[in-house]
Amino acid sequence: MKIAILGTRGIPANYGGFETCAEQLATRLTDKGHKVTVYCCKPYSNCDDRFYKGVERVVLPTVRKKSFEKLFFSILSLLHVSLKKVDVVLMLGVSAAAFCVIPRVFGKRVSINIDGLEWQRKKWSKVVSWFLKLSERMAGIAANVVVTDAKWIKKYYKKKYGKRSVYLAYGADIICRLPGNTLKEFGLIPNEYILFVSRFDPENNPLLVREAFDTIESPTKKLVMVGDAPFADDYIRKVKDTKNPNIIFTGYQFGDSYDELRSNANFYIQATEIGGTHPALLEAMAAGNCVLANDVQEHREVLREAGIYYKGKRELKEKIMMLMEDEELVKKKGMAALKIAEEEYAWESVVKEYEKMFKRLVAKRQRI
Repeated sequence: MKIAILGTRGIPANYGGFETCAEQLATRLTDKGHKVTVYCCKPYSNCDDRFYKGVERVVLPTVRKKSFEKLFFSILSLLHVSLKKVDVVLMLGVSAAAFCVIPRVFGKRVSINIDGLEWQRKKWSKVVSWFLKLSERMAGIAANVVVTDAKWIKKYYKKKYGKRSVYLAYGADIICRLPGNTLKEFGLIPNEYILFVSRFDPENNPLLVREAFDTIESPTKKLVMVGDAPFADDYIRKVKDTKNPNIIFTGYQFGDSYDELRSNANFYIQATEIGGTHPALLEAMAAGNCVLANDVQEHREVLREAGIYYKGKRELKEKIMMLMEDEELVKKKGMAALKIAEEEYAWESVVKEYEKMFKRLVAKRQRI
């Protein structure tokens, strides 16, 4: 099959979950003998090569404005892929859902991964939120099939719009990286720090995590906060407004350095409040991390009894303090999380399910 993946900033992954998903799908499908193209956004593309691990890269420009950047790039990608010899298109994200009819007119089969409930994110204005909610509805009209990455979102989409969707989770590779240069760079000792990984957006609550940790007197662990965000300078300044020497900001980390940080953490904080199955959560679980998670349904769906949950800043502080003093509980919960990641979220299994869906689409089944 000839497959095109659209809607991410591109590969190699150097931004977030969708980019990692695109890279994992593209490279593994290529290894299975398929021809895969990934559309890459020029401002985020640090690679000039036409091919990456056998995957074709098509680099296109965009408008550098928060509300229009992804939409403009996605529409341009849809126009380009319509004229390309491709069997099936996977659009990651809903912003350009209505425009996905364009490649269908040219005979392509189209699937859209709606990525949680994007319209709920606090960073969007009311107008943008309205547009994204409309796009969420349009995905079920414009695409041959809608993909949902969490079972509760699959139920939501059916109830809200009367449309069936295919549940396909994200994946994670089981890893165990020995301490090395990254820990040395940030002055970290294995098992002596707590890890937080996320884009620094309000709905991901990095500010709440930092403030909660700041109120702990004489913590026995450091807090390592991995992430950043474009177009969010004011908010990031608030997040980093601390003189606490036990809080370390690393910026974005990918590849070996990211693997090293999660492999050697004592436990992990998942503070997101909206979305589907969060890639960073699965990656923490795949590293055997005990997870302290915001008590929302998407986290309970994934972690179940393997997670430790909190509600609000005060309880977050209390649970952090508890885990810092209970090494046995940390190990027990980490092992339980690792088992779930191994059994249910292995990338190879996820890619096989995507491949099956693409084959059914190419066989011209209208709905799945």
